Amino acid sequence: MTMTTAARKPRAAVPARPGRVRDSRVDRLFMVAVHVLLVTFLAVVLVPLIYIVASSLSSADAVSSGRVTLWPVDFSLRGYEVALSDPQIVTGFANSLFYTVVGTLISVTLTIAIAYPLSRKDFFGRNLITRFIVFTMLFAGGVIPTYLVVKSLGMIDTRWALIVPNAIGVWQVIIARTYLRHAIPEELYEAAELDGASDLRVLWSVVLPLAKPMIAVIALVYAIAQWNSYFDALIYLKNDDLYPLQLVLRNILILNTQGDSSMDVATMLERQQMADLLKYSLIVISTVPVLLIYPFVARHFTKGVMLGALKG
Repeated sequence: MTMTTAARKPRAAVPARPGRVRDSRVDRLFMVAVHVLLVTFLAVVLVPLIYIVASSLSSADAVSSGRVTLWPVDFSLRGYEVALSDPQIVTGFANSLFYTVVGTLISVTLTIAIAYPLSRKDFFGRNLITRFIVFTMLFAGGVIPTYLVVKSLGMIDTRWALIVPNAIGVWQVIIARTYLRHAIPEELYEAAELDGASDLRVLWSVVLPLAKPMIAVIALVYAIAQWNSYFDALIYLKNDDLYPLQLVLRNILILNTQGDSSMDVATMLERQQMADLLKYSLIVISTVPVLLIYPFVARHFTKGVMLGALKG
């Protein structure tokens, strides 16, 4: 007898899709408070920047009279024209670029040269050397002893006075050492040594390609510190042609704001208005290079900081 109908196999039960866990009222209130706090911090940081940019794009009279809020009033590029036509500002900008680029290259090179051997477990005395390095971060000689050292080395009124004394940052060395110790497997060192690679070859071909996030972090820190530095130039430099941009801005905004008794009232008023406008234009000019650099290293920044700072 032939069966006309086939027995149907029972379907496998499909597991119920788990629903989304609903946050409790306390959790929702906490997240609302977090978002409000973050928005507040963003406003505290962003509003002054918007005001500075708006003031730099306004007329001198609008800036001096306080009519600028968060939008340019009487749109004008006069502040940038005056700033960029001043040869002292152009020279200071070029000097700052030189100090930043050359100083960052030297600082990153020396930092890795110190951090790499300290990260190797077979390096004798690494813990003792690390303690001495950390000691210099906690106890410094001071301004006068540092000045005497720079003077004895013949670096007064030279470009090297702004590069060599602060070439190595202890905190950056610690970050680099910790990163190299934990982020690069020990097996890579052993494999490279079995292939006959020297220490310099291992550093160049193995360590540096894998340490790009860390290098980006310390390079950004060094570059920002070098770009914003003016106190060392104020102490060590006498030649105006060597002044960085920050010192030039200080001289323009502080020293040139004092009125001359021989000027008439109209000239003094015009000079004061232009000084108020230049203040904001020069702030924007000095900030733009840092803002242009950051996007290129932002994707490495968080990773490099976390790996270099959280692991012990």
